[in-house]
Amino acid sequence: MTQDVEMKDRTAPSNSVSSTGPSTLHQLKEIASLIETGSYTKEVRRIVRAIRLTMALRRKLKVPVLSAFLDFALVPVSEAHSRLSAYLPKRKIYLILEDLEDQMENSQSVGCLSPSAGGKIPQHHWEDEHDMEVDTATSADQAPVKHLVPELEIYCYLLVLVFLIDQKKYNEAKACSSASIVRLKNLNRRTVDVLASKLYLYYSYSYELTGHLAEIRGNLLGLHRITTLRHDELGQETLLNLLLRNYLHYNLYDQAEKLRSKAPRFEAHSNQQFCRYLFYLGKIRTIQLEYTDAKESLLQAARKAPAAARGFRIQCNKWAIIVRLLLGEIPERTVFMQKGMEKALRPYFELTNAVRIGDLELFRSVAEKFAGTFSTDRIHNLIVRLRHNVIRTGLRNISISYSRISLADIASKLRLDSANPVADAESIVAKAIHDGAIDATLDHSNGWMVSKETGDIYSTIEPQIAFNSRITFCLNMHNEAVRALRYPPNTQKEKESAEKRRERQQQEQELAKHIAEEEDDDF
Repeated sequence: MTQDVEMKDRTAPSNSVSSTGPSTLHQLKEIASLIETGSYTKEVRRIVRAIRLTMALRRKLKVPVLSAFLDFALVPVSEAHSRLSAYLPKRKIYLILEDLEDQMENSQSVGCLSPSAGGKIPQHHWEDEHDMEVDTATSADQAPVKHLVPELEIYCYLLVLVFLIDQKKYNEAKACSSASIVRLKNLNRRTVDVLASKLYLYYSYSYELTGHLAEIRGNLLGLHRITTLRHDELGQETLLNLLLRNYLHYNLYDQAEKLRSKAPRFEAHSNQQFCRYLFYLGKIRTIQLEYTDAKESLLQAARKAPAAARGFRIQCNKWAIIVRLLLGEIPERTVFMQKGMEKALRPYFELTNAVRIGDLELFRSVAEKFAGTFSTDRIHNLIVRLRHNVIRTGLRNISISYSRISLADIASKLRLDSANPVADAESIVAKAIHDGAIDATLDHSNGWMVSKETGDIYSTIEPQIAFNSRITFCLNMHNEAVRALRYPPNTQKEKESAEKRRERQQQEQELAKHIAEEEDDDF
């Protein structure tokens, strides 16, 4: 009884694999089996599932686990194994063989080694062994099977690259990503395309983190040409977005638009890539003063983005708010009160309030107060464009409030700080009347502005235009939803030939005749 109690006390603090579920290494082996099956059966959906499962294990990856998995998946003497092992940090584990054998004999009934079992392994080395999460019993009984499929080799590159980026070892990540791209150029398999798209993404991301994004622009263009020739549409989507991001990072909007306009377009294969494309398209359209198209692209990107991509949705909303302000619209308050976005959108809320009031002085103070935020978001040049909208909004409020007002009073209310504010006010009023922003006339001789009486808006075509725009928006959304429908492939039903159909009908007739004869015999 005493011995049993002691064994229970020993097993209580131990973190055995059986009590905590499958180990990380075991899950990686299952993913490797899934990739191997997908490679042999040429089923891309299995590769997609493997990547999704890997991203769920991303936080659990440790150096011992990765080393053990590389030994399992790759041939130890292969070039890929030696290269990937060199990227991982070195670890020192000191084991005393005699004590290890004694502990294994004493712990067979327990299921795993315990530091309290009387061993001489130091505590920090015991933790390293725990991180490995390797079942020593199974590894000793049978040698791991070596998988030589190219998909598994590329998967090992992706696994090590993700680990290096998470550990902030960006220089090693650059070298690993470059080696993986060299290996990818020699592979042309549909089942590799999904893994390749992920590698392209982290390849660009590793260079962006180190500030050398311009160095790979030529490589990205070459890879885009290769994927186009190989009809790898997912790779084309990913690389097009990476190239657009590369150009926009250095404010090369003209080159980005030339590439976007000449690149082949097809039905989107990835919702995430399509959202990124819409976001980059909206930024390009905004810089090119095409605010209506930019607004549609940015709002669509924010609407299609996953709920978990909060940072991306915040960026889309920031640009969409500025574009709507440039169009003369005022975003609703609910836009700024979205869950998890209140703090990030606070500067834009105050900016919108200044534009809505038409107070030029308040607009200047807000722009100066959040100048750092606007520069970080890279929209400071768009804030400069908003000054004209603030003046126009203030002038519209003045024209509604006053039937007649002098140009000097207009300059005072707009807080124009130029050398000749009256002349500036006259030119601003004249341009607003010409553009149709206000319904008024300008009396140059007396120096005042005369506003016309506001008529019934429902007697104009403006309500019809508003309803038409809403109907168009709803119809476009319905059409996009219909186009986005996906159906499982009809692989179970084969088109039977005429000979098989005759044979099947003949068998059915014989079976029916046999059943009828049996019924006659029963009677």
